[in-house]
Order: sequence, then structure tokens, then C-alpha cells
Amino acid sequence: MSSPPSSSETPSTSFHLLDERIQRWIWQKGWTELKDAQERAIPLLVTPEQDVIIAAATASGKTEAAFLPILTHLARKSEPGLALYVSPLKALINDQWSRLDELCEHLEIPVTPWHGDISDSLKKKFQKNPGGCLLITPESLEGLLIRHGYSLPALFGRLTYLVIDELHAFLENERGKQLQSQMHRLEVAVGRRVPRVGLSATLGDMQMAASFLRPAQSSAVQIIFSRQKTLDLKIIIKGYLDSAPEQPPAPETNSDSPASDTADRGLFAVAADLYKLRGQNNLIFPNSRRNVEMIADLLREQCERELVPNEFWPHHGSLSRELREETERALKAGDHPATAIATTTLELGIDIGAVKSVAQIGPAPSVASLRQRLGRSGRRRGEPAILRSYVIESELSASSSLSDQLREGLVQTTAQVGLLLRNWCEPSEAHNLHLSTLVQQLLSLIAQHSGLQAQEAWRTLCVSNLFSGITPEEFATLLRTLGKEDFLQQDPSGLLLLGQRGERFVNHYTFLAAFVGDEEFRIVTAGKTLGSLPISRPLTPGTFVIFGGRRWRVVSCLPNDKVIEVEPAKSGIAPKFDGGRGEVHDEVRAEMRRLLEQTETLPLLDAPAQLLLTEGRDNYRRLQLKSKQVISDGKDVRIFTWRGDRINDTLAVWLNSMDMPAANEGLSVGVFNTERERVIGSLLNIAQAPAPTAQDLAAHAQNLTVEKWDWVLPEALLRKNFGHRKFDIEGTLNTCSSLLSQEP
Repeated sequence: MSSPPSSSETPSTSFHLLDERIQRWIWQKGWTELKDAQERAIPLLVTPEQDVIIAAATASGKTEAAFLPILTHLARKSEPGLALYVSPLKALINDQWSRLDELCEHLEIPVTPWHGDISDSLKKKFQKNPGGCLLITPESLEGLLIRHGYSLPALFGRLTYLVIDELHAFLENERGKQLQSQMHRLEVAVGRRVPRVGLSATLGDMQMAASFLRPAQSSAVQIIFSRQKTLDLKIIIKGYLDSAPEQPPAPETNSDSPASDTADRGLFAVAADLYKLRGQNNLIFPNSRRNVEMIADLLREQCERELVPNEFWPHHGSLSRELREETERALKAGDHPATAIATTTLELGIDIGAVKSVAQIGPAPSVASLRQRLGRSGRRRGEPAILRSYVIESELSASSSLSDQLREGLVQTTAQVGLLLRNWCEPSEAHNLHLSTLVQQLLSLIAQHSGLQAQEAWRTLCVSNLFSGITPEEFATLLRTLGKEDFLQQDPSGLLLLGQRGERFVNHYTFLAAFVGDEEFRIVTAGKTLGSLPISRPLTPGTFVIFGGRRWRVVSCLPNDKVIEVEPAKSGIAPKFDGGRGEVHDEVRAEMRRLLEQTETLPLLDAPAQLLLTEGRDNYRRLQLKSKQVISDGKDVRIFTWRGDRINDTLAVWLNSMDMPAANEGLSVGVFNTERERVIGSLLNIAQAPAPTAQDLAAHAQNLTVEKWDWVLPEALLRKNFGHRKFDIEGTLNTCSSLLSQEP
């Protein structure tokens, strides 16, 4: 058998390279051809020599592209090898286990899932004979590295491939840096280089992904960007209007009230349209847990009024595992229609079966996120991927914010969709030092070896290009700080050991994760708690937060207690737009400006959305924003940088350091209770005076503790870590110079 039956005129050039048992399995599955990514990956991976990234659309056979050649190699070895598959989600591991187990049974290759829900007997079976396919999360892998330090060469001695699924989910975050360190530590333990394979549906910068997969040797990574024909798309952006509130709503609502009594007019109308999706499987992404529950409740109420079975299921991280799995089973079963209303929990590649359409309420966190979500639709042959995007804007009044006047939510949504259709998504940003993860990996490495010399820890973690943003002197300061806090101690020979406090932390199950979920700050005014809010923007006294439908001025921030004390701001009504809860990239804001300057009708927008866009364009022209970027707005001033959130955040904190209360408001940076001439003078001062470092600027922010281990960093390293993560000094200087060049 040289090739499978094919509907293509070009015969397969890779099928014959596969093990005969795998060829028979492909025939039995009724495959008529190998997909593009599979044809190109098989020759590269059938022998374990090269690092490879496979980037292809969702449902394009990426998993098989990796595992068909990997399993071919393992099946042909006289002694069983080991393929280590790392996934960001336990649910994805369970999916892959069911997908691989049938094929591997024919090959007599064991498949072992490894996470907290897997029985000890299955894990012990792998430990007795470590081979085949091991499916694991970074957190469980951390536990293996710690508990089996000296036996790692035996446990992973047969390691032949390292496969990283959903590669984009690891780029430039704490888990990704943890995973990079783990891959390096495994190679050190087995004493050789192990080929790495990355799988992803969404990658904005292939070279950045290659640098992640193999730091300092990215040029040797082979990249497969699938040429498979993209799916047909059907996209509509629908606009809805809310009545302008006569006064800001109370920050707290009665949780016993039905959703239909507490939902605003726009959300109620969106839910009514979503109800029409009954009878098919769909995914709905409303951006926040509160809106997930609100919409799920509205749809459930409608089902009860219509006396029909409820088909709408909530899914978010605060729900129990049992409730989340109930929703996943309802989607996957296929015997009854089911629609999930979810946060990012259903964004990654959990197998939930065929989804007819995806609904996005408000802007997505990013274009990359929108692409990932849309990829869950259109998986059946011949069916298009369908995106319904819903935007709710406020009815304009004399007190409406400039954000509402420019229809910021609608314009950002439209910009994201336009960039998606041009195959653009955000590149990964390599500006984070990840010093929090360095602390975790340092403690883990010492536990793995039951003690380690400082120089060896430095070589393993820092000289290896894993944590290259820290100097030897700073590393020594970190060690001394950890020693003072009893996380570390040093014996007379200079060996670093865990202190008593360090042992308690390392031996607790929570240590295995390098990250914490989005921590919420309690919002307090006059001794009364208003509620809680996730905060990611830099905070300084005098700036503002939006909560409960109004603005609040920050009086103080207690980062260790996660408390923000606020007082009512004079300009109480907040804009409708909530920002989509993601960091907006420069290119998205540039696209938003292009949309506001255009005049043509956009076919993706329904009639109400087009009217809202026309309003935004009219106000853009009325405000003369094409030529003016610093404008007076009552007692305040708005600076329209048309840049992303990193530059807006940097400029806001920079102005605050000059006693100019300012905040990143999205499209603009607001400067409060001041005059335009004074703001122009401050921008001139920024452009001409010696610039602070990102570390120096971070001294003016109060919420520096963002990542899991930030709280143990010495003050200087804490500011350095925060500054590198949040600020762009050079980009802000260029922006100020550009702003001033347009001023008379």
C-alpha cells in the first residue's frame, strides 16, 4: 500500500513513511487524503532530529500531523521510546487520551494521562515501565521534577519527543516560562537534546514562537504553516442601544432578583436574539463571568416562559469541575442541542463536538482570541464558520463620554474583525522578565537536587537564556532576600538548601502552578465594600476606576490586602465600553482610527450598527481628531495617542509622576482637572527631559504585585519586573514627539 485513496490529483508523498499498522488505521477511518500539515510534518518528525512548529487552523489535523510520525518512530524502536505531550488543560489531556488510545492499542504503545484526577495505579504503572505517550500539564510535570529528582534520568531516559499543544497559550506568560524551564531541566537530566514539537492554531509571530520553543536556537526550528484552504466565513456585527441612565446605577444589586429585572435594555435585547439559536450547538463569549451568568439566566427564563427544555449552559472558572464537565458533555453528546455561554474556558481546543456558530458580545480580549474562538465553528465538511458579534452602546446625551460619542466598543469590535479577515493577530511581546517564575523555578530546582550550588543554579536558569534579564548581582540579591525570608539557607560548603518556610511552600500542592488566576481587588468607599474588580492597569492615587456604572477616584491602594479605597468622582457616569478585558495592541487602535476616518458603508454591520458607526464618525470629524490629538473636554483633557495600552499606561503613570492625575481610558489618556496648555507643557517636558527607566517609573505605581511570587522579590527587582511588563518608555517618547509635531 503506497498511498491512501485520495480525492486529490496529487498522490501522497508521506503516507508510505508511516508504520503499516497506522496506514491500515487511516484506511479504516475512511480518510481520503492526508491534510497539508500532515503531509509536511511526517517527513520531518518520523525521525527525532528536528524541532518543529505546526501552525494550522482548528480541526486541520495538527494532533495527527505530530503523532502519526511520532508513533511510527516509537513503534519501530526495539526498546519503547517516550513522547511527552504537554497541554495547558486537563480536559484537553482527557480528549487526547481518548483520541490516541485506540490507535496506540494497535501499536502496543501505552498512553498515560497524568494529572490530579488520574488514579495512582495508572501513574505507578508508568513509573515501573516509563515509555509510550505521557500526557501531562506543566503543573503535574513540576511535581515529577521535584519528587523524582535523582531518578529523573531513569524516568525520562527514553524521552524521544517533547510535544507542546496549544503553543500560543504558553507564549510570554508565567506558565510558558515555567514550561521553558522544565524542558531545559529535562534535557539536563537526560544529558541530551530532545526534539521539541509545538502545535498551535493561532500564532501572530512565527519567529517569536520558534524562539519560545528553542531559546537562542530558533533559526533551526522548522516551521510548518499549513496551506490548507481556509474555511468559508459568515460574519455579522449587530448593534444595540441602551437608554442613557438618569443617574449612575447602584454598585450592588439584589442577587435574588431575576436577570430580566436587573439586565439593561441592550443586554436583554441581545439575549432575545441569542434565544433564536435554539435547536443547534453554539458558543457564546460575553467577556465576563457576571455577563455569563446574566445571559445564561435570561435565556433560561425565556425557555421556562416558552415551556421548552433549557438548551443554554454556563461555563466559567468559578463553577465546579462537575458543572463545567456537564456543559461539555451536553455539547459533545450531539443527541440534544446545547449552547454554552463561556469565558475563556472554552476558547482552547477541548473537544466539544461540532459547533454551528460563535457569538461574541463586545470586543474580544484580542484578535488572536477572536480567531481561536471562531475556529470552534465550521468544523463539519461544507459548513462555514459563523461569527455573530454583538455590541451594546449607550444612548447619547449631553453628558456622554467621548468614548461613547466615538462608539469605541463598536469601532474596536469592527477593527478586530477586519484584522482577523486580513489574517493578522497580535505578535507575542518579549518584554516580560518573569522574575516571579524565576523564584518558583529556583526553589523547585533546589528541591529537585536536594540542594544546589548558587553558581549551578545561575547557569541552569539564567546563563541558559531562560531568565536572561537579571544580572549576577541581582541574582545574588535575590538569593539573600530569599535567605532572610527563610525560603533558602546555605550550608558551610555553600550549598543552597530550602529553609523551613521554603519547604512548607514547596511541599504544598499550590506550589506546582507558576501562576495565579486574575486576583480581584475589593473596592471600598467610606468603610463600605462596593464589590470586587480584577485590576491589571497600573494604579496611582488620584487616578480612576470604573465600577458599578460610574467613575471612582482612587484614594489609596493596599496591594498586599488587595484593597482599593475610592471616593466618588465628580464625572460619575462611566462610558458603556468596558475594554474587552484585554491589552489592546497598537495595530488595533490604528485600525480603529482608519475606520473612523472612512466614510463607506461596511457590509458586515447590520443597519443599527452602521448607524452607530456613522455617529462615531460624525463625532470624530466634529472633534477634528484627524488633526487634533490633545483636546479639552470640560474640566479635563483627553490625549488621543491612537496607540495600544502599553503606551497609554506608560504615559498615564508618567503624567501622574509629574503631579498630573491621569488614567488610560482606552482610546485616550484622560488628564483630570487641568488645562490643555498645561498638558502640552507636560508632554514637551516628557519629550525633552531625561527619560526615567521603566524600573524608576514603576515606583509611582502601587499595584506592583501582579504575578504569583512577586511578593517575595526585593523592592528593586519588583519594580524592574513590573516596569518591563507594563511600560514602553521608548514608544511613549516617540508618541509624545509625534503629538507635539502636530501642535501649532
